[in-house]
Amino acid sequence: MNSLIPAAWAQGAPASAGSQLPFILLMVAIFAMFYFVLFRPQQKKQKEHQALISKLAVGDEVVTTGGLLGKITEVGDSFVTIEVAPDVRIKVQKFQVSALMPKGTLKSA
Repeated sequence: MNSLIPAAWAQGAPASAGSQLPFILLMVAIFAMFYFVLFRPQQKKQKEHQALISKLAVGDEVVTTGGLLGKITEVGDSFVTIEVAPDVRIKVQKFQVSALMPKGTLKSA
């Protein structure tokens, strides 16, 4: 029966502070990886979107996050009015504008 159950051996001395250094370095490396892979690209994209929103002007053709394509007819502080068809205007929040399209896109769509 002793061959099925291994004998209990006394554990070694408690871990010293020197053995925690690789663990701390591993945690720093994981944090750095998350920063460069997740956080930094997200911040860059957010800055680009903020720049896009700040330069919106009347006459620009835009696409909203809902997929509506239209021409800006009025720009306010937090809202823009978009004409999606002749005499059909909708008012959306500025941050809902996802992309600025080249001129003439609305006619070809």
